[in-house]
Amino acid sequence: MTDKPTPLPQSAHLLDDLESIRQLLGDESLEPPLLTDTVEEQIPLLLEEAPVPPAAAEPAAPVDPQTRRQDTLLHLDAELRAAAQLIMQDVINDFTPHIENEIKRRLDARLERLLNP
Repeated sequence: MTDKPTPLPQSAHLLDDLESIRQLLGDESLEPPLLTDTVEEQIPLLLEEAPVPPAAAEPAAPVDPQTRRQDTLLHLDAELRAAAQLIMQDVINDFTPHIENEIKRRLDARLERLLNP
């Protein structure tokens, strides 16, 4: 029995994609979460109603083109970050079974070496 894991197809490309997403999100200094970490944010369910913001008391002032452009860029940035998060979650979901199998295989091998010296 060999201890070499079977390489996943295009795994180098996936790692490069993950790295570029991490850089896009600006998380260079953050460590990846552990598998035992939990998400602290509350995600609203589809059945829950979203809070309605209060109506503006004053009529909206005309927006200059530079402000509109900045708002558009901020909106696009938010959309890109959300898309990157979805891609990251898909990649994590795809790799989780492989990671679990590798951990189990290594634990079994380690136990075998410890129990049968």
